[in-house]
Amino acid sequence: MKDAATLDEVERYDLITTFDAIRDQARPAVVLAAIGRALRSDGVYLMQDIAGSSHVHKNLDHPMGPLLYTVSCMHCMTVSLAQGGEGLGAMWGEEKALEMLAAAGFRQVEVKRLEHDLMNSYFVCRKT
Repeated sequence: MKDAATLDEVERYDLITTFDAIRDQARPAVVLAAIGRALRSDGVYLMQDIAGSSHVHKNLDHPMGPLLYTVSCMHCMTVSLAQGGEGLGAMWGEEKALEMLAAAGFRQVEVKRLEHDLMNSYFVCRKT
């Protein structure tokens, strides 16, 4: 186990996972880029994060929306902002996540959901 925010290896890992973590980072783009560098060319990055949209109006019918926005304001955003970070929060959304993953060099990203899991999306990411 290693802290994704401190990765400094190059093409060392076949699989890297993060769970409910990227949005809380002070500099999530830096962390995603480091993960991309640390993966072997055929490696996989699995990022589990909150299932939601980057756009509030698309979350109005989200069955856990009020709870997730509350958690976002009370924990996720404040953890990041306390470190001088971006404060993305739990509802940073799939659109922003995909944008940031692409900027970090992930060319293939599949978003998966589990039928029994209303809260999370699973981003299966590859560089090639």
